[in-house]
Amino acid sequence: MHSSDLVQQALTHRSSAQERGVPSNERLEFVGDAVLDLVVSEYLFRTFPSLEEGRMSKIRASVVNMDRLARVATDCGLGEMLCLGVAEQESGGRGKNSILADALEAIIGAVYLEAGLRPARRMILKLLEQHVLGAVDDHVLGDYKSALQEWLALRSLPPPVYVDTWEGPDHDRRFLAELRLRDGRSATGTGRSKKQAQQDAARCFLEREADRREP
Repeated sequence: MHSSDLVQQALTHRSSAQERGVPSNERLEFVGDAVLDLVVSEYLFRTFPSLEEGRMSKIRASVVNMDRLARVATDCGLGEMLCLGVAEQESGGRGKNSILADALEAIIGAVYLEAGLRPARRMILKLLEQHVLGAVDDHVLGDYKSALQEWLALRSLPPPVYVDTWEGPDHDRRFLAELRLRDGRSATGTGRSKKQAQQDAARCFLEREADRREP
């Protein structure tokens, strides 16, 4: 099967496949789902060595779910490329989350079968890396920036200023955030996103101030 045939199959919903007597994208979706789980799991394992299995599972589940995949598919314009049956198209199938998410996984499966794991991994991370990093923020870092705002408000101090820089290529960028207070105190943090770096800087500041208060 040529790559163009695989892509066409990946875009073919079962409603259209039944009408035209051609394969649907369901088998490719099955493969893509497995590849997606593998790539996200490997990324979490290699990028965050301190994460335990339970948190990695929760983070992966929050990224590899129908609603998020459908949003990514919508951003890529995938809905307009789908081959749907007449009834499905008339019922708004191009905007249904289940159809969009399955089609995205089918495309991943087609890329994997045609080109191998490396191109599939590259595509998945291009589409989902920032979503993974955001999920890590939500599940691991907590909201240290809000905690710092409360700490400052209790002391009638103004909000901090964050100065952000980064280094490295686009596919492996590292962010550095310097937190600065008007009284001269500061702290720095690092992360795979600007949000992570700022949260890390706030965490470092709060932990350092807590240590200073201990006898």
